[in-house]
Amino acid sequence: MHPNADLLKRLFTALDQHQPHNMTNCYAVNAHFKDIAFDLDGRPQIQAMWEMVTGVEDLHAVFEILHADDTSGRARVVDTYTYTATGHPVRNEISSSFIFRDGLIVRQEDRCNALSWGIQALGPVQGLLSWLAPWKRREMAMSKLDEFIKQTAGEGANA
Repeated sequence: MHPNADLLKRLFTALDQHQPHNMTNCYAVNAHFKDIAFDLDGRPQIQAMWEMVTGVEDLHAVFEILHADDTSGRARVVDTYTYTATGHPVRNEISSSFIFRDGLIVRQEDRCNALSWGIQALGPVQGLLSWLAPWKRREMAMSKLDEFIKQTAGEGANA
């Protein structure tokens, strides 16, 4: 197995096991992450996002490494979870592409069917609106992440 295939295996195994710090260790300090909700720069933002995502108790990830070499990789991931804002079950099929440098992820881009995700997570009307207004979906996701960061920073200060 190529070392970068092993890196992806560690990343997605940590996702399934709700271990955001182990996931973050797979990224370069200046890494970039992009999906239908987020466009994140740097390990701190990426770590906060994974901490928020892995906080969903019933999150389960199944993955297949399709390709990994010295510079790039691809994986297929199926995440299942309950979208906490609505209580709706979600099954999200994701195509992930990666760029590697020095044995770490420097860029990850996740693609999925945004309409399917929106309908499952938000219901038919809000899901359609989410699909038609991707900027609003990203704005809402970043607002949620910012609130999560503030909340967890406050918890750390009180510890």
